[in-house]
Amino acid sequence: MTEDARFEDGAARPLHLGAMDTDDLAVLSALAQDAVFPVTEMTWQRSRRRFALLLNRLRREERAPGGPERVQSVLVIDNVLKVESQGVDRAETDTILSLLSVDFEPGPDATGHVLLTLAGDGVIRAEVEALELTLKDVTRPYLAPSGKTPQHPD
Repeated sequence: MTEDARFEDGAARPLHLGAMDTDDLAVLSALAQDAVFPVTEMTWQRSRRRFALLLNRLRREERAPGGPERVQSVLVIDNVLKVESQGVDRAETDTILSLLSVDFEPGPDATGHVLLTLAGDGVIRAEVEALELTLKDVTRPYLAPSGKTPQHPD
């Protein structure tokens, strides 16, 4: 026996996405755009070959009646061989970074570089053996403190 979908079935749920190819990555990048995070919330676990960020992601997938919402999410890049950055000073522990996009530069075979482009000309580059990222919400949504959605020039 089958049942019709119910209104309650459409309730908001935490986001949990994976990206294993560039099409998946485009969706993940769009959902992570304008996420903000303290410079202290970046971790490279060399032995696990994993680079992770704790982001305050702008929820673009649903419009809240009280204004724009954010949610804390973990962005994980797996299969990482090396991490480099430009325009990011880890010693400035009060710095807040803003993520503009997540892209992939393919190399030979399945290797390549995941590029995290930041506002203000910063970039984080993770050399990977294969493209594998996850984006997972880890808190409930909250109203964005600014009350505004970031605007980008056309």
